[in-house]
Formats: sequence, structure tokens, C-alpha cells
Amino acid sequence: MASLPSPFVLLCFLCLVSFSMAAPPRKPINVPFQRNYVPTWAFDHIKYFNGGNDIQLVLDKYTGTGFQSKGSYLFGHFSMQLKLPAGDSAGVVAAFYLSSQNSEHDEIDFEFLGNRSGQPPILQTNVFTGGKGDREQRIYLWFDPAKEFHFYSVLWNMYQIVFYVDDVPIRVFKNCKDLGVRFPFNQPMKIYSSLWNADDWATRGGLEKTDWSKAPFIASYRGFHVDGCEASVESKFCATQGMRWWDQKEFQDLDGYQYRRLRWVRSKYTIYNYCTDRTRYPTMPPECKRDRDV
Repeated sequence: MASLPSPFVLLCFLCLVSFSMAAPPRKPINVPFQRNYVPTWAFDHIKYFNGGNDIQLVLDKYTGTGFQSKGSYLFGHFSMQLKLPAGDSAGVVAAFYLSSQNSEHDEIDFEFLGNRSGQPPILQTNVFTGGKGDREQRIYLWFDPAKEFHFYSVLWNMYQIVFYVDDVPIRVFKNCKDLGVRFPFNQPMKIYSSLWNADDWATRGGLEKTDWSKAPFIASYRGFHVDGCEASVESKFCATQGMRWWDQKEFQDLDGYQYRRLRWVRSKYTIYNYCTDRTRYPTMPPECKRDRDV
């Protein structure tokens, strides 16, 4: 019979495991599509390149297409690199989002709304909790998202949801359960992305229609990074809660530099924020009181 390891060796092993689970974030690597994702519809409208490290979603007048994660997750850090359709993309929407897909669903959305040539696309974010959404924020980006790839990421833990463009936080949604606002914490979510025609609402409220003479519209993807707490759809908690890098104290709030970057986005690029829309919300929604930059 082999001898048992000494208590010292066991302690060292546990320390190594704990350290690795709480390691600081690294730059997302170029994970191939097939590792974490599968197509969901119009399979022939997804094109694969570079051994599956790069893909393209294609929208024509017949159909768009989409994909979803193989697993479901309770908290984590999720990132993709996207390059949006170039030129006149009015009416076209590309989306990258997490959703629990049930009657009282939780959802965390990136939606890229196409525009007429010469006008920048709009990035819309939204958060649904317990089936309630209507928390739209819209910004212009400080670069042309159709020229090259950029990182779009979500950090989700028990304390906050942060939307990032590259390394810049563009939105924070705080846990406001003490204010009576539901927060996503017990409904595992899958990750989805799609490219489709939404010219009934996407560009100037549906006034600008998709110009099909410009089709096909192509959205390019790479870097399918997932670092989350994988769970079954029936799970109510994360088994490794508190032990992953995105669960640590330094990720419970933005730091001073990140808040300055967020204020920069707010002051220069934000074109709509539901928190300041007194026509829709004569009384400020309670979660907006936690938003330092409103």
C-alpha cells in the first residue's frame, strides 16, 4: 500500500488549488469556437476559418444565423472578439448575450445596431432580472468596429455586472437586492450570439430599412473565451463560489481608474441612459441610485 502524503504536502496542494482558482485575470486566449459553442440555426450561414479559431455569421435576405454555448453558467467572465458588418448596415443587429431563457429570465445583453453609411453603429446594453428589462443604455464607440477586431466582455459575480469594450468598462449594474431590485444569482445562463434583420426597430426606431443590395452582411468572431462557473439548468448556486478570480474582493467594485474610464465613456459617447429618462421613468429606478456616474 502506498504511503499517505504528509499533512504538509496536502496543505501545499490545497494552497496551489486555491491560488489557481483565485488567480488574477489573464488576457483571453484565442479559444476555438467548437470548444465552447455550437450553432443553433441556419448552420450553412456560419463559415469557419483557421481550424475553427475564426468564424463568420452571414445574413442575407433569406435568413440570419446564430450560436450558443454548450454549457450554462452561474457567474464568470465571458469574452468574444467581434468585427461588425462594414458599410451600410441599417436594420442589421449583431448580439452577444447571456440568458436563462425562461418565463422570468435573467439576461445580460450586448446588441450592436447597424446604421446608414457614414454613421457609426450604436452599441446597446441591457440587463433583465426576473423577466424585467427596459434598462437600455446606448453609446457610440470611439473606433470603427467594422475595421478590426475588438474585445467585448462581461464580468458577472454576486456584486456586480460589468460590460467592457476592450479593457474599458462602459456600464456597471450593481447588486441592489437591498433596494428591492432583483439581481441575477440563481438562474444559470447560456451564452448566445446571432446576426439578424431587425429593421422594424433597430435603426431610428425602424425608419431606416435594410438595404438588401448591400447583402450579405458579415459579422466576424474569434477568441471564444469562457471562464465561468458551469452549472446544470437546475442549479441554484455556484459550487466554487468565492474561489475564482472573478469572485475576489478586487472585482466587487471598479477601482478609481476604471471609474474614470467609465465617466469618460459617459461624458463623450453615451447617447441614451434609461436612468436619466424622466419621460419613461418620472421616478429614478432604484438601481440607478447605485450608479455613481448618473
